[in-house]
Order: sequence, then structure tokens, then C-alpha cells
Amino acid sequence: MSRTDLLFTAISTYLDAIYYCDVEKLDAVFHPSSTLFDADNGEIFVDPIASFRADVASRPSPASFNQKRYDQIITIDWLSPLSTTVKLRLHSRTSIFVDHLNFVWDEQMGWQIVAKIWHLEGACELEVIPA
Repeated sequence: MSRTDLLFTAISTYLDAIYYCDVEKLDAVFHPSSTLFDADNGEIFVDPIASFRADVASRPSPASFNQKRYDQIITIDWLSPLSTTVKLRLHSRTSIFVDHLNFVWDEQMGWQIVAKIWHLEGACELEVIPA
């Protein structure tokens, strides 16, 4: 598989981790030293990966509501063959998020998210898939 194919696999792993609230998938794609940021309230909020992981593990997953998935890759900006920034839009329960994921390539671990900046873009209805 090419590095580009492996990047798409890592993006898919991230989106699955959020949709299913699967911390094993988070662990697979986030570097253990990664940090997450946002500033939606006018102040920089810093969230180490361990804290984000605990939050994801404790929340009900969109999958548990049978929520229709909405995942969109907006852009992929290659900084080099070993680093890229991926901009995504996704729905999680009643929220619309835009995420900037900073990936770096590691020969042993593959693509790893080293930083995430997110923005709560707005609200959405919880659209469920009929069973």
C-alpha cells in the first residue's frame, strides 16, 4: 500500500473511532504525546490525548443511536512526503465539527495524529438510520 493509501486508512480509523467511541482505534491513530486544541470560547483550550481518550470512552457513541454518518474530507495539505494536515467535517450526535488533523509518518507506527485543532461549527439534528 502507498503512503497515500495508508493516510486514507488512518483517516478512516479516526472517523470510526469518533463514530463508535472506540478508544482502541484512537490509540491506533493518535501519537501517545499528541495534544488537542480549540478556542471556540475565546480562550485556547488544551486537551492532552489521555483526557480526550477518557472523554470519548465515557460518552454515548453516534453508532449507539444508529446515527447516519456524515464524514467529509475537505482538504489534504501535504507539507512533505512525511507530514500532512487533513481538514474534516463530521457530525457527532447533534454537533457538527470541523477538525484539522496534523499527521506525521513514522516507519514503525505509520501515520500518527500529533495534533488536532477542532471547531464546533454548529448543531444538527440527530438523523438516525431506520432499523
